[in-house]
Amino acid sequence: MMSLSQVLAFALLSVVIVAVPGPSVLFTIGRALTVGRREALLTVVGNAIGVYLQVVAVAVGVGVVVERSAAVFTVIKLVGAAYLVYLGVQAIRHRRKVTEALAEGVPTVLPSGRALRDGIVVGVANPKSIVFFVVALPQFTDPAAGHVPVQMMVLGALFPVIAVVLDSVWALLAATARVWFSRSPRRLELVGGTGGLMMIGLGASIAVTGRKD
Repeated sequence: MMSLSQVLAFALLSVVIVAVPGPSVLFTIGRALTVGRREALLTVVGNAIGVYLQVVAVAVGVGVVVERSAAVFTVIKLVGAAYLVYLGVQAIRHRRKVTEALAEGVPTVLPSGRALRDGIVVGVANPKSIVFFVVALPQFTDPAAGHVPVQMMVLGALFPVIAVVLDSVWALLAATARVWFSRSPRRLELVGGTGGLMMIGLGASIAVTGRKD
């Protein structure tokens, strides 16, 4: 069994990693500015699911392959980057629909399933978290206790839980700012475009971020 000190140490390290704004946080803020609080929070949940899929992958050995293979890492990175750029372009293209919907009194929302799916894709393709899991998770397990993959999956579950809490704060803050902007159609259209540009910029930055190997 893992000791309590190991669990607490990993939890503290996870808080530090999650607190530093990365792809998931920036995507959540962009989603909150583009479509609102509900969709941003669903995105946070989806992202947590995607991140935990990374934990499972690392636990069963895929993480080792990603760590050793620049090609596999690059494929994951580019798929995630391309998806973010696509979502950003869509947000910019449809930014006027938000203003039109408000003028008609119709709430602008994304289907719950789509918001969750988008979050999962971003979480799965997040290079920051998968590298963290590959490097850190094995360090906090106890090989002598056996069942190391199970230990990694149990320990790794702390990360998405912490991410949901901290990322939700970002989502709520950004959504609150969006409410202020919504008092003016022009402001809201600007916000929609800004959120889209954030997603595109994030996708581009991920695409050009390389590995030392």
